[in-house]
Amino acid sequence: MEDSKKHQGLRRQLIQDLRSKGIISESVLMVMLKTPRHFFMDQGLINFAYHDQAYPIAADQTISQPFTVAFQSQLLDVESKHKVLEIGTGSGYQTAILLGLTPNVFTLERQQELFKKTQHLFKKLHLHPKRFIFGDGYNGLPDAAPFDRIIVTAGAPLVPKELLNQLALGGKLVIPVGQKQQQMMRFTRTSEKSFDKEAFGSFNFVPLLSDKI
Repeated sequence: MEDSKKHQGLRRQLIQDLRSKGIISESVLMVMLKTPRHFFMDQGLINFAYHDQAYPIAADQTISQPFTVAFQSQLLDVESKHKVLEIGTGSGYQTAILLGLTPNVFTLERQQELFKKTQHLFKKLHLHPKRFIFGDGYNGLPDAAPFDRIIVTAGAPLVPKELLNQLALGGKLVIPVGQKQQQMMRFTRTSEKSFDKEAFGSFNFVPLLSDKI
């Protein structure tokens, strides 16, 4: 795969666009500048890779628009020491951004077609999450918990208690919650049974799939 000067220039323009839309995390912007989004898109859509829009991928899913990826990543506030769980690997683009922030990334994908395709892509791009698992995101990953950060990249009708339970003290969960339209939420664990809750506006995500619902 080639990352041409043209693509690099388009990424610089995209970063300027993200700054103008309110993304201020230099670590997130730097990783997005270095990460070729076109590697994660179907061949027929490569010319649109640096437009700030979502596009279809396999299994009727989407690659999120860059602003959404940047916004969620900024809310997550990842440090290199953090252990991160991603629910909804999708194309692998968000995973790549997380891996640029910390090597300690665990990621789950529910769609088998997408899981196999992205698994192959990770090998091709030499991207190495700690674990990449085919499974139900609603269950989280209890055998690897607790996590400092958890990010959900699909719309959940409710907040899975399993994910809250798998947060470390001081840990943050960023999740879009709702049916047709979602509210971006951030939960911060303040004690064993207490969480601070914050809301950050409306977004549109594909549904979070589960065996439970």
